[in-house]
Amino acid sequence: MSESETESGTSAPLGTFAVVGPGAVGGLLAWLLDRAGHEVVAVGRSATVEAIREYGIEVRSAQFGGGLRRVAADTVVPEGAHVIVATKAYGLEDVLPGIAQARPAEVVSFLNGVEHMPLLREALPGVPVVGASVAVSALRLSPAVIDHRSPFVNIEAPEVAADSAIVRALQEAGPRVRVRGTEAEVLWGKFRLLAALALLTSYWRQPAGPALSEDPELTEAVVAEIVACSAAEGVPASELDLVRALHSVPGGMRTSLQEDLAAGAPSELDALGGALLRVGERRGLALPGVERIVAALDDAAGR
Repeated sequence: MSESETESGTSAPLGTFAVVGPGAVGGLLAWLLDRAGHEVVAVGRSATVEAIREYGIEVRSAQFGGGLRRVAADTVVPEGAHVIVATKAYGLEDVLPGIAQARPAEVVSFLNGVEHMPLLREALPGVPVVGASVAVSALRLSPAVIDHRSPFVNIEAPEVAADSAIVRALQEAGPRVRVRGTEAEVLWGKFRLLAALALLTSYWRQPAGPALSEDPELTEAVVAEIVACSAAEGVPASELDLVRALHSVPGGMRTSLQEDLAAGAPSELDALGGALLRVGERRGLALPGVERIVAALDDAAGR
């Protein structure tokens, strides 16, 4: 009998789950957990919390059927909650004090990038903290309405999280959850694909298909540089595997980095391109392709 089941075979309560950052991804996860019968609180800024309290969270999804759920919402993380961090990378420092104050039972981060885990662990001594990844295409149409566009929600978590209440709850809630490898392998597995795709689509201001084929030499250089960074950080990878993964992405897909830069909004350029450049500097790697793209995007953003 699993720890999450009672003798009668029904699921035992796993506690309160707080989803910090109920945007497109966080809001979808909160909705899925609520739909599965878990106690969920969406934790966000005042305007988002007010909208969710008034309306709930509506998800439009071919995979899950969609619908409206009256998910609880608050600006404060509940004491002792199991915390899912789903903010953008640049928003982490703003939410860390509130998470620490709540003395959470555990924290699972779904942030993009590879540099955020030391910040989380430093702010949360003694708290089990795990870095995981989620692959999904979703767009927040309003603070309370989410359009789930991909026919999947794929979550990967490292082996150390196999007994996590958050991982178990997500397994029950509908996403495909895979537990494997080390945290570094999980984070770099997503980061390699996301960084290449986000940088190239943003640079060319094109969807994935045209962006990848616009300049084959630049695409090849970016792929090689990202794989070199991954290997230097202890996670060897194949250039061919990354190329195959990139070409498996729907040709019309646009990235959130691309959309944020086009809108002049805060973006994860530093968490993606900046992180690669810092690895290159630290490991003595030349990254001319990544440098070219990051410099051009910085200039376009007026930085």
